[in-house]
Amino acid sequence: MQSSYDVVVIGGGIIGSAIAYYLAKDQVEVAVLEESRIGLKATSAAAGMLGAHSEYEGDGKDFFTFARYSQALYSKIQDELYGLSGIDIGCKKGGILKLAFSERDKKELGTILALPTVTWLEANEVKNLEPDVSPHIIGAAYIEEDTSVLPYRVCQAFFKGAQVYGASIFEHTKVLKIQKQQDTFQIDTTLGMIKAKRVVIATGAWSNPFFQQLGIEQQITPVKGECIAVEGRSTLLKHTIFHDKYYIVPRNNGELVIGATMKGNDWSEHVSLDGMETLIQKAKELFPAVGQMKINAAWSGLRPQTFDQKPFIGFHPHDDAILFATGHYRNGILLAPATGEMIASFILKKAVKKEWVEAFQMNRPNRR
Repeated sequence: MQSSYDVVVIGGGIIGSAIAYYLAKDQVEVAVLEESRIGLKATSAAAGMLGAHSEYEGDGKDFFTFARYSQALYSKIQDELYGLSGIDIGCKKGGILKLAFSERDKKELGTILALPTVTWLEANEVKNLEPDVSPHIIGAAYIEEDTSVLPYRVCQAFFKGAQVYGASIFEHTKVLKIQKQQDTFQIDTTLGMIKAKRVVIATGAWSNPFFQQLGIEQQITPVKGECIAVEGRSTLLKHTIFHDKYYIVPRNNGELVIGATMKGNDWSEHVSLDGMETLIQKAKELFPAVGQMKINAAWSGLRPQTFDQKPFIGFHPHDDAILFATGHYRNGILLAPATGEMIASFILKKAVKKEWVEAFQMNRPNRR
């Protein structure tokens, strides 16, 4: 192992891998330290929706513009990543249908329906697109630009692309302690001591020990999510369907991913019977034909939630050699490219939109 780097990124999920990619692409000497395997935790548990619109609730214009920017980056980088890594990130077009079963549901969709890129479809129009959708809907918000990708493949493409550009990736490497002596960090790991000029914390739900060690009072709360994959070849679903935070996402291989439960402050990583029951019942309400499909797999992951459900992306309040990229909650896959580019821009002293800096800074005010 090399003993010294310009930047050490702690955490090898999709966020850490994207940061390494953008830094290495700009010829920064960077290493990623991952306690288990690259992309094994929350990244591999995600469904992969790029839901810039579907996650918009009208309370954060800055978040929406950042999400839209990151969504657009996927179109820009997918061929680039394929050329470097040989990995197809599985971009699935078709868009999202946010279903409404009542006038109340439709009213709650008012915020996203006010966006110029979202269209209201009546029930018969939805049925023309998806004949097997629930017969009880009154319509849906159609978000054509919200696509999906395969999260684990995106993560792999980022880290392999980073390696092509010279990044060092260390799996099964636990960080034991971070100390700063003058202008250099000494990072004690299970593989030995590593030195770095800058450190980036990208450890998702497992960020709190690093917060404490580095004098940060903020906290990350885990929100457990469970998913099921079913064999969907017998019934074609061309669009992601979504209702009340639950969804069914079609993948290019014919599988349908059903998700996701939301269990706050739950550190367990197993799939529960209660969770399976909830997902199956909800899926049958949205898409009745799913009840006859074969279950291929079930899994869970821990979403990292901040106090306002927006990520921390930026500098330590008192030390600009320490940066954070964590707390992405439900949107880690969506926001990975923009987060990686933003952290790289901070380190390389490139311009970053002021409103994004303020929206995601570590010491932003807690207005809740």
